[in-house]
Amino acid sequence: MLKSVYVRDYMTTRLVSFKPETDIFEAIDVLLKNKISGAPVLNEDGDLVGVFSESDCLKSFLNAGYYEGQAGGGCVRDFMSSQIDSVSPMGDIIELAQTFIEKGRRRMPVVEEGKIVGQISRRDILRAVKDFAQNK
Repeated sequence: MLKSVYVRDYMTTRLVSFKPETDIFEAIDVLLKNKISGAPVLNEDGDLVGVFSESDCLKSFLNAGYYEGQAGGGCVRDFMSSQIDSVSPMGDIIELAQTFIEKGRRRMPVVEEGKIVGQISRRDILRAVKDFAQNK
């Protein structure tokens, strides 16, 4: 059994993020360049207002194909997920792994006192599992 490990021990703190007005194509370039599948969306005050992912990119192109017959486009705000689940830095990584499985999530923003302080992904949890297995 994996011992309790906190989210803060494995979360990423150097975040790639988007603004709501970021162009979809610019966002795609950022995702591809950084080899990530999604990132938080922050307003001008640094508040978390959404999450933008590869799935959201695909939605933008499907929407354009069905309704406009063109290659897509728009802003991150038009397609981001605004219903945001988040986790505390003191959250248990085992419980979070269960949440990822149950909700089909790939990543989750880490929020403390209303501000985003990091992000944790399935890959981060895999690092925790590997560390535990190697340091029994």
